[in-house]
Amino acid sequence: MIETNSIKAWYLAARPKTLTAAAVPVLLGIALAYKDAQQIQTLPALLCLLFAWVMQIDSNLVNDYFDFKHGNDDETRLGPKRACAEGWITLGAMKWGIILTTLLGCAIGLPLVLFGGWEMVIVGICCVVFCFLYTTCLSYLGMGDLLVLLFFGIVPVCCTYYLVMPETMQGVSLETVLVSVACGLVVDTLLILNNYRDHDNDLRAGKKTLVVHIGKKNAERLYCALGNLGIITIIGVTICEVFQHEASSMFLPFAALYIVLHNRTYIEMKKIGEGRELNRILGKTALNIFCFGIVSSLIIIGMANRTIINL
Repeated sequence: MIETNSIKAWYLAARPKTLTAAAVPVLLGIALAYKDAQQIQTLPALLCLLFAWVMQIDSNLVNDYFDFKHGNDDETRLGPKRACAEGWITLGAMKWGIILTTLLGCAIGLPLVLFGGWEMVIVGICCVVFCFLYTTCLSYLGMGDLLVLLFFGIVPVCCTYYLVMPETMQGVSLETVLVSVACGLVVDTLLILNNYRDHDNDLRAGKKTLVVHIGKKNAERLYCALGNLGIITIIGVTICEVFQHEASSMFLPFAALYIVLHNRTYIEMKKIGEGRELNRILGKTALNIFCFGIVSSLIIIGMANRTIINL
């Protein structure tokens, strides 16, 4: 029995397993900056990571509150239990939780202005606004996957890269953009799986996710394709770097680890097909995303010394 508004209730509402998806883009941005500059600014790197985590928690609380208000978290829900629906956290307390995490995120992000200029305020505002718009509006219009690509890929990877680079070297390279897209594609597998599991409920509720639009069979193929395309992009970027700068990455073979894990999870997802058992695949997908982040970061950092290839 979980006591209402207890620490354990808030811990579960924060959905700690999802925080890996928020950390991975920041790790990639830091790895890219270290490869290119051989050094990074540590304070903005820490602030970027904390901001990503707090905004992810904020997004989770917003999702918990508004999905319950919309009646989506009823007895037919197949996904993990939610705090408001289970009565772990009262609606009034959840409102305050959302307000406080939003303010905390803003407080953490504001000092980044010192490292990236006032443009960072615009980025921060967009993060907060779309954190709310995702659950309240855009996820019902099938735009959730686009938001994942933007706010779990392009925006955090590119902004982290820009902010942690030495001031005289700040900018965003094409390589960084490609890696950010790869990251967004891989993280989106988590949303695809969520919506795959909830397909029937979303259809009844009029929630037109991408999975509802394309159907479950195509969603399975998309899940497989996104994960593989993400790591193939990392491999392609690495190979281009090797030939352009005569560099080497001793960690490139590690990409096979993620490929095996992702495709094994995809096969298991297809076998299960529907029901609450897919929540087990959700955990594996989150772990795969973290594996992608670690492996890709190692591959990128492995090119930092630009070791000459002896042929």
